[in-house]
Amino acid sequence: MAEVILANVRPWGGEARDVVVRDGVIAEVVPAGTASGQQAPVTRIDGGGRLALPGFVNAHAHVDKSWWGQDWVSYGGEPTTQGRIAHERAERDKYGIPGVDGVVAVLREFLRHGTTATRSHVDVDLGVGLTGIEAVTEAAAVLGGAVEVEVVAFPQDGVQRRPGVLDLLDQAAAAGAASIGGLDPASIDRDPVAQLDGLFRIAERRGVGLDIHLHDGGELGAFQYELIIDRTQRTGLQGRVTVSHGFALGELPAGRQSELLDRLAEAGIAWATVAPVRSAPLPWRGMAERDIPIGLGTDGIRDLWSPFGDGDLLRIALGFARLHGLRTDEDLTYAVELATSRAARFVHRARHGIEPGARADVVLLDAQNVPDALVRVPRRALVMAGGEVVARDGELTL
Repeated sequence: MAEVILANVRPWGGEARDVVVRDGVIAEVVPAGTASGQQAPVTRIDGGGRLALPGFVNAHAHVDKSWWGQDWVSYGGEPTTQGRIAHERAERDKYGIPGVDGVVAVLREFLRHGTTATRSHVDVDLGVGLTGIEAVTEAAAVLGGAVEVEVVAFPQDGVQRRPGVLDLLDQAAAAGAASIGGLDPASIDRDPVAQLDGLFRIAERRGVGLDIHLHDGGELGAFQYELIIDRTQRTGLQGRVTVSHGFALGELPAGRQSELLDRLAEAGIAWATVAPVRSAPLPWRGMAERDIPIGLGTDGIRDLWSPFGDGDLLRIALGFARLHGLRTDEDLTYAVELATSRAARFVHRARHGIEPGARADVVLLDAQNVPDALVRVPRRALVMAGGEVVARDGELTL
């Protein structure tokens, strides 16, 4: 691969630098105007002094579900979790869900907005089996790995109430899924102990992670956190378990929150949120103080659950900032870090930043600094993924 010099950019809004890329990896970050090529041919790209951020990391997506790029699909079905599940199961076939073309369309939109890595939940159920995972894997290959996709095998229709799903999750883990998922052990399966025991057995045996959707609020949610903490510690899965959504955490009294935060930190459990506007704010400062990882994600994008979403993770970071009342430059920058460098662990990257040794995923924006970029959400002037330019001025080049 040719050497690339991304010249005159400002990583995180700091001093102007030249970023030298070799074989898809950042080799050097040096003062602007001082980089010289070592491997011919050398491609030099003028960054024009723009703000440079690492590629965005979408820590919670559902890329197998979307009808993005198709004709408009009107919202239908009952507006409850059970109702949405039933509606999706009844309608998905007519829209080719899951399918390679649909996944490619979503991943291309991710790239256009600067997302270069994602953890995606992919439905595994008695209707589709593992075909969704196959579609997502093929779609990522179609794009040459420009977006790195980590798969979570997700039992959207339940686990215990659907005999055979645990076997499918086990097959998915054996076939290479990085994690397996779960869904509301209490309110969906009505048997949280059995669901979690089954999931943790697979994770422990197959050496994969766990990422559990948990929408239940209040003490019902807190009770399930305690079950997850207990099993995480007993199975030695510290650092490999994530709770997605976890709305109850923001609803509990301060003392109860603090107690749970201490236990979550001890168990190494991470949190993924899409910062929905009507949810209770997370105790994010307490989580940060205890090094509890927080990842941001888009959730579904124009799917049979909701017509909303456009794949722009910077907008999700802005939503997080607004939901949690962030105002200072330091806090606004933290929101962007959650969508970029701090999200490395959600896609199993040792590092993710504009630094030597990191994959060359760089996003340039016309912004004065990071807070300015967050509050204005400007279009992406350039997106580099793995050392290749994949978008310019908001338009894809691949």
